[in-house]
Amino acid sequence: MSTGNELMANIAAERRQFSHVLEELPQQDWNAPSLCKGWRVREVVAHMTMPLRLSTPRFIGEMLRSRGNFTHMANRVARHDAQEPINALLHHWRTNEDTRWKPPGGGLQGALTHDIVHGLDITIPLGIKHPVSEANLLTVLDHATSPLSQKHFRLDLTGIRLEADDLDWAFGDGEPLRGAAHHLLMVLMDRRLPSGLLTGEATPQFTTT
Repeated sequence: MSTGNELMANIAAERRQFSHVLEELPQQDWNAPSLCKGWRVREVVAHMTMPLRLSTPRFIGEMLRSRGNFTHMANRVARHDAQEPINALLHHWRTNEDTRWKPPGGGLQGALTHDIVHGLDITIPLGIKHPVSEANLLTVLDHATSPLSQKHFRLDLTGIRLEADDLDWAFGDGEPLRGAAHHLLMVLMDRRLPSGLLTGEATPQFTTT
């Protein structure tokens, strides 16, 4: 198991890799839809940097404005901050590549999961590669299959076994649902994927129509 320092180094490395992805996006792609319902790429990037750049007083103030509802607060802040120019959104990401942050109850594994999953929210619908290392992907899959994560997403995988066709990884029991490990990660995150990325009888349950 990785130490805290090792995990933080992995997080920073993944962020630097993702900086290259964002830097190469054409301007029109920043307004393209993501896998996060109702969010474009720019809202996702604004959300990814939110915990890295918001001061504690502002975070508390935003939560008070949303009456303690984190989901409502995160959505409102993402939509507001996404109005900034692309260069500003990129600047917020680049200048926080080494910023240490741990989501409540999630630790550094949760921070790595946050970065990788939202990065995939952007790259999968755009059809571009998100260069996640195998070791970090396995760390995030371990976090995504934890009891805490399963309780949060309330995903019903009864009778379904997730089987990666590019890594030695599987989860659950039942009829196989196969795909690349990073696509199965998004199934665990309750995302609906574009058609053609999964195979198995349960595919329609996790695919956009």
